[in-house]
Amino acid sequence: MKFRTEIDITPWHKPIDYSHNIVSLGSCFATNIAERLSRYKFRVTASPTGILFNPASIASAVRDMVESRKATPEELIMHNDTYLSYRFHSLLAGNTPMEAVERMNEALERGRAALATADIIIITLGTAWVYRLNSMGEVVANCHKQPARMFRRELLSVDAIVEALEEILGHTSCRILLTLSPVRHIGEGLEDNSLSKSLLRVAIAEVQRRHGERVDYFPSYEIMMDDLRDYRFYGDDLVHPTPMAVDYIAERFFATAMSSDAKMVMSRVEEVVRAAEHRPTNPTSEAHRSFCRRQLEAIAELRNVDLSEERAYFERMLQINL
Repeated sequence: MKFRTEIDITPWHKPIDYSHNIVSLGSCFATNIAERLSRYKFRVTASPTGILFNPASIASAVRDMVESRKATPEELIMHNDTYLSYRFHSLLAGNTPMEAVERMNEALERGRAALATADIIIITLGTAWVYRLNSMGEVVANCHKQPARMFRRELLSVDAIVEALEEILGHTSCRILLTLSPVRHIGEGLEDNSLSKSLLRVAIAEVQRRHGERVDYFPSYEIMMDDLRDYRFYGDDLVHPTPMAVDYIAERFFATAMSSDAKMVMSRVEEVVRAAEHRPTNPTSEAHRSFCRRQLEAIAELRNVDLSEERAYFERMLQINL
């Protein structure tokens, strides 16, 4: 007897491995995947300019990074005694205009450098609804809780979404891995959220049709809505996935996206990372010294993986015990 409708996902024809440089852009799910890739020691840069929800803002951020468009004091606004820009997430705000501009430009440079060497860009689209600043006519990446009267709410068409995604493709020669955020944007209303997700999905299918093997899709939204169709997989807000749900979707992602060699290395990396997180009862014992030496041997065998932090930790523990 079956109690779930699991989604059958075909493994990608060009899987991810440890030789790839990865950039992750978009909504919260992009950050979730990037955090897990980072834990497994893949070379990944996550959302340099912060979380972005709509394809127009993601395309604009990529353009700004590639073209080295700098942040300036003139574009800043003040809110709650901090300086922000409509182009950037509030995490890049500053207490002074100079601090804010410096942080934003450092983020742009980090993104430019990452995109210049990227083999794969993972993009998670959250919504097709955008907010256009009345005074300038531009779509903003973040409204920063400014009065609603300052913006005009619009729904991007399929053509506009396709245009935004194709602009990203035009800025780079790497592969694009697309997914829909598994989070419903109930602030838009459930009907508007459904319309939004539908438009995004149709646009993704069209981009796949046009660009073939250069564009892949992972059904994170479909997994959440169907396979995990139970409120025990949602947080208290009944919108965001629980950590268990995110872990499950991430597991399905890794099963779909990773090469067989990468999966084996990931297992070994996880063992080393967990070992470094372990805090011994008796750090001065010979048993712990032996444990540290075994971990250093395991790290030495993983030549193409950056485990320098873990290596430093185990070497330090051995020095402490001399």
